[in-house]
Order: sequence, then structure tokens, then C-alpha cells
Amino acid sequence: MIQSGPVVLLSLVASHHSLDLTVLERLQSDVHAVGRELVAATNAVTGAVVLATCNRFELYLDVDDTAHTPRARRAVAQAVASRSGYSADDVAQHLRPLVGADASEHLFAVASGLESMVVGEREIAGQVRRALTTARRDGTTTSTLEALFQAASRASRAVEKSTGLGSTGRSVVGVALDLAARTLPQADGDADWAAVRCVLVGTGSYAGASLAALKARGVGDVRVFSPSGRAGPFASARGVTALPAGADLLAEVMAADLVVACSGAAGAVLGVEALAAVRRGTDRPLTVVDLALRHDVDPDVRSLPGVALVSLQSVAEHAPAEHAALGHARDVVLQAAEDFEADRRVRDWDPAVVAERTRVLGGLEAALADLPAADVDGALARSLRRRTRAALHGPTVAARAAARVGDAAGYARALTELAAVEVPDVRPTTV
Repeated sequence: MIQSGPVVLLSLVASHHSLDLTVLERLQSDVHAVGRELVAATNAVTGAVVLATCNRFELYLDVDDTAHTPRARRAVAQAVASRSGYSADDVAQHLRPLVGADASEHLFAVASGLESMVVGEREIAGQVRRALTTARRDGTTTSTLEALFQAASRASRAVEKSTGLGSTGRSVVGVALDLAARTLPQADGDADWAAVRCVLVGTGSYAGASLAALKARGVGDVRVFSPSGRAGPFASARGVTALPAGADLLAEVMAADLVVACSGAAGAVLGVEALAAVRRGTDRPLTVVDLALRHDVDPDVRSLPGVALVSLQSVAEHAPAEHAALGHARDVVLQAAEDFEADRRVRDWDPAVVAERTRVLGGLEAALADLPAADVDGALARSLRRRTRAALHGPTVAARAAARVGDAAGYARALTELAAVEVPDVRPTTV
């Protein structure tokens, strides 16, 4: 017979470290429905947060019992398989499980940019916050997951403050634009960003980061195209030009030096055959940056004369792999994860402590309330409360200290001491 165990934090992780980006793309099909489906489909999963970015797909689950983690993993494999086209067995192989402290330490490292293509990238911290916001909206978060993701954001800020990672401007967008600079119009041996005419495809968070990076480099002529028709508000808020709904994207591309695509639309927004047709007879250089995991631009455009393509794969191949502060950053993350797990143990183990304190303090108040008003001595009652709290204080502190370090034997001893504290006798002494 399987014995019941405590609730457990389970993470299932797939990232660019171990999988091709095309595999990640398939795993993320209809990604935001997965959390809702898991919570609704099995009582083993009480909460779920899904973190999906251009280079990772991760699920963080609040599982009601340690013994139910295999059932939770099977449910995830089935839910992802039904959307991705992979078999459940394949999905299970792709998703690496992390449990308890390993799951929290991993998320803290992710939120701090230590697991990114570009170490210390800035975008991931916002993506972690938005994952929690989405789970709240979908009703799939729990107090444990709330605490986990909020602690991850604090860890990210602590890493940036103590190491400078995340404030150096390195990002997926930044590395991609560095690569693009090689094939853009040049002036004095460097990219002449001020002369660049750019078409930006997309209006999401990556589009916002891309536009900010373009402006920082001096690009002034940016035209925004949105497959979903949201270019107007996005461009107006940022002081650039919006292409009207139904605009001829190919005509705009023909007049551009640079295309930055990050819409994540279903299917390529810029196809190789259509681009080849309009470029026939011209060798005007065109640089295309495709930051969408699902490819806004057909990868085969790199075969066209005069067209240079920078993709997420290009970024992965050229991203800086190390940073001088990386070792210290990992120490900060490890300490944050240890603190989180200690706090979580205290929360998980505290109900028994609270129950014993309530038994004694609640019993004292009930006994005082049962006395006739004439028999209640205010000074004596206050003295009894002080002595009772003092008797409970030592074992309470000891129990919580033992919980923080995971000392089960020490916790049991302190709980036994609490159980030995009796409710004071408040009956009047008869002379």
C-alpha cells in the first residue's frame, strides 16, 4: 500500500539546452490551455503555471501528494501530446522532471537569466512575471505557486543588484541586432543605423523590446506591421509609423533594409516564394531578423540572393556563454532557493504547531470566559496569559527552527514539548 505524503512542487522542463528549437515549437502548441486542462482533469494537480518563451517550455505544478507525481507527469504528457503531435512517451522523454528544491532553484536561475541563450538577458524576468499573471487569470495558481514565482522575481532582482547581470543590455534582441549589423548599410566600417529603414512585424513584448533596441541604436524609420491588426495603438504609443491593416507587406519589405519579425503568428508572415518573386531582378541587400519560435519568416529566405537571415538558432550559436559575475550569480540563486525551501517547510509544518498553541491559548480563553464575572481577576488573567505564552514560546521557536533546516527529529521533540503544555487551571482557589 502506498502511503500518503506531503504536497510537492513538480517542474517539467524542456529548453534549448537539450532540445532543438523545432521540438520546442511543437511542444508549445496551444500552450496556455495546458494548465487549465491539467487542473480540471486530475485532482492530483491542484495548480499549474506554464512558462513558454522562445527557448523554453516549462510547467510548474502543485501536486497534492508525493505519491501522485507519476500520475501528474502522465497527465502532462497526454495533454501536451494531444496538441503537439508527439506521442505521450516522446513528450515524457522531452520534459525533464525536477522536484521540490531542485524545481525552485531551477526557476530562480531561469528568472535571473542564468539559463538563457544570452546569459543575463533582461526579457526573461518579465516573462516569468507574466506566466504567473496568466495563471491567476486562468484560475490555476495556488498559494505555493504564488510564493514560488514571487520569490523567483525577488531572486532575479537580487542577482541584478549584486552582479550587474541583466543591466548590461545583453539580450536575445541585442545579440540578434549585433549579428544583423554585419549586413546592414555601413558608414566608416560600422552599421549606419541612422540610415536603416526597418519593418517591424509584431506588437507583443518582443516587438516592444526590439523597437527599444532599434531606437537605442539610432534607427528612426520604423514601420510596424501586425498580422492581427494591432499596429496602430502599438506604433502610436511609441512614436513610430503603423502600416494600415491590409497593407502590402512585401512592398514595404522591398523598400526596407531590415525586417525584424517577432509576431509568433500561425504560419510564416513572409514566405520564400513570395519574397523571391518580388525580389526578382534586384540585388538590393535585405537583412531579416526572425525572433519568433514558430518562424514568422520562412527559413529558406536565406537562400535568396542578397538576403541575410538572423534566427534564434543564430543567436544560440553566437550568444556569449559566460560572464565574469556568473559564479556569484549562481551563489545568490542557490541561497534564494534555500531560503524559499526553508520558508516553505515552515509553512508546511506549522499547522501542527498552531494547533497545539490554539489548544492551550484557546482553552485558557474559554476557561476564563466560563468563569462568573465576579470571579475574574483581571491582573490574574493577564498573568496567566503571560506565563502560558512564555511556556509555549521555547518549543514553538524550536519547532520552527527545526522546520527551517528540515530537522524532522528536532521538530518532533519540540512538538512533544508543546503537547505537554497543559491548559492552566483558572478555577478560583477555595479557602
